[in-house]
Formats: sequence, structure tokens, C-alpha cells
Amino acid sequence: MRKSITLLAVFTFLVQFASAQEFEVGSNVINAGIGLGGYYGGYNTSTESPVFSASYERGVWDMPGPGVISLGGYLGYKRFTYDSSFDNYDYSWSYTTIGARGAYHYTGFDIDNLDVYGGVMASMRIYSGDNYSDLNSRPGASAFVGGRWYFSDSFAGFAEAGYGSSFLTLGVSFRF
Repeated sequence: MRKSITLLAVFTFLVQFASAQEFEVGSNVINAGIGLGGYYGGYNTSTESPVFSASYERGVWDMPGPGVISLGGYLGYKRFTYDSSFDNYDYSWSYTTIGARGAYHYTGFDIDNLDVYGGVMASMRIYSGDNYSDLNSRPGASAFVGGRWYFSDSFAGFAEAGYGSSFLTLGVSFRF
């Protein structure tokens, strides 16, 4: 938790010292991230992995306001295990999440290297593991806000906060 707060503080500090918007119609971005926490299927677990995720988005149209709408896809994976010394019952399960994302990228800041956005995702959580009636494949939805800081024309670090697969995702982005 302390590391997450420190990373967020550093990100905020860098944003204050930056000066042209980084996301536009035709932009293509691939993200690779590691998510912390999350809503999906983790009750009474002994251990759970972070959410490993990859996503793609493309700027598809300008919006008044100012802003750009992007559309893309998402793939995430999270594993849970339960080990009970009381009844010697051990099991594990995982979710693979496949989704379609849409985001609004706010282009009103005059800050080089910064891309801020918020969006929603409709997804399918694909369950794998022991067959329990309350743990199964099902549709899901999430909302998120995030930002990218570009260190070069094609490489950025990103942070997203939201509800769904993970509460906080940190990672890298590649623009092409």
C-alpha cells in the first residue's frame, strides 16, 4: 500500500512539471500491466495472484469538449488458491477476463507527454477450476480512470484505478 501511494505521488509530481496532448484519432496503444486487488472471486482465499493484463486501444473519433474516444480490447488473468489445514481441503481456481473497452481521453490540458482518460468495459469472466455453483463464468462490467506518462514517442508508464478485475493497475504502454 505504501509503495502504491509513493508511485501515485511521484506520478502527480511529474505531471505538474511537464507542457500538447498525447492521444489523438489514429493513435494505437498496447498496455501491459499488473493489477492489485479486485472484485472477482477472491473470498476466503489463502493466496491470490495479481491480475496480469494486456489491452489495446485505438483513437477512433474526436469529441467536442475537448477529447478523443478510443475503443479496444482487454485480456486479464488472475488465480486463487485455498489451502485449509483444518479439513485438508485444497483447491484453486482462476478467471480469464476478455473484454471490450471504450474510453474518453481528455485533451484539454496543455501538458506534453500526458494522456488522461476514463472509461468502461464490458467483459466475460471465464472461470476455470473446481465446479462450484457460486464460482462460474459470467459477464462483468467495470469502470476505470487512468493516465499515461510518455517517456518517449512510443513508450509510457500508466496507472489505472477502477472497479472490476483490479482496483489499481500499474504498467507500461507502447504507442505505434
